Amino acid sequence: MANKFDDYKHIWVFVEQRQGKLMNVALELLGEAHRLAAQIGDDTKVGALLVGDGVQGLEKECFEYGADRVYLINDPLLKNYTTDGYTKVITDAVNEYKPEIFLYGATHIGRDLAPRVAGRLNTGLTADCTHLDVSVAHYIKFAEENTTLNTATLDPNDPDKGLKMTRPAFGGNLMATIICPNTRPQMSTVRPGVMSKIEKREGFEGEVIEVKHNLTKDDIKVDVVEVVKAAHELVSLTDADIIVSGGRGLGDASGFKLLQEFADKVGGVVGSSRAAVDAGWIDHSHQVGQTGTTVKPKIYFACGISGAIQHLAGMQNSDIIIAINKDGDSPIFEVADYGIVGDLYKVIPEIMNEWDKLEEMDVEEA
Repeated sequence: MANKFDDYKHIWVFVEQRQGKLMNVALELLGEAHRLAAQIGDDTKVGALLVGDGVQGLEKECFEYGADRVYLINDPLLKNYTTDGYTKVITDAVNEYKPEIFLYGATHIGRDLAPRVAGRLNTGLTADCTHLDVSVAHYIKFAEENTTLNTATLDPNDPDKGLKMTRPAFGGNLMATIICPNTRPQMSTVRPGVMSKIEKREGFEGEVIEVKHNLTKDDIKVDVVEVVKAAHELVSLTDADIIVSGGRGLGDASGFKLLQEFADKVGGVVGSSRAAVDAGWIDHSHQVGQTGTTVKPKIYFACGISGAIQHLAGMQNSDIIIAINKDGDSPIFEVADYGIVGDLYKVIPEIMNEWDKLEEMDVEEA
């Protein structure tokens, strides 16, 4: 007897672009889809769904970062993102090509678009995922490193290759793994900065499929008259190489002035723990953690942060973690590569002084 899902194959990624530039999370998801496709086997392909107007030319980047195919939906009506227009053409494309898994970035657009598409397709959607797996054995290995996940009922030899979508729940106090056994495609939005891009495959080429659609102006209920950029952009934590984060140990909001000075000196951006945000010391856009932004910079300075599990989950994959805290028993020191036990208001100025000396030496040598 044929499986009702036999017609559904391959993995799709909605490769979000803005003004002709691919979003970083799209490249991360192509890398994750590449990994999942290898686990599924059965000649599973990675498809990049590229929607917009005049977006030809972005296919090359999609192929180099993991796509085997690019599904192109190109139309002047899709120049600016509209919920109605994008939902219609994507839903029609899914019904025609039937991907087994469909991934979106958990951006403002992805969080608006994915549930609309899921509703039209009558399928499930898991939002804000931080881990994906199709192999039971791989998932159990991941769960062993996360004490909030229970694998007691799972058999590592189980051949099931349904998508296991893990996300924070109950304010980040536990991790929930969700499956979608009864409908297809299996859909999820994934937080930016969580997944890793694959090494760029220079010159890699694949198949470009131009998707036919029947979108008309009448299908779009909203006219985008003008796109006005904000006078100042919110902090971009996901793209930062250096992040200087502050927590409750700062004492009050004025501590972030010192952290901003420090970040400016080292070429970084300012982050924060949830405690600092809840105290009203800094805007939520700076928050790092399960209920904020997940990051993996080259250097992460944790200043006055104790290291609650929700915060650690959002930054523990940083290349180098430097913790500064008065309390030498703080959990943050368990994940830190370098720990400094001391008053951050004394330690940070000393670090900045040493930084100045290094810059002076570089100038002299030049």
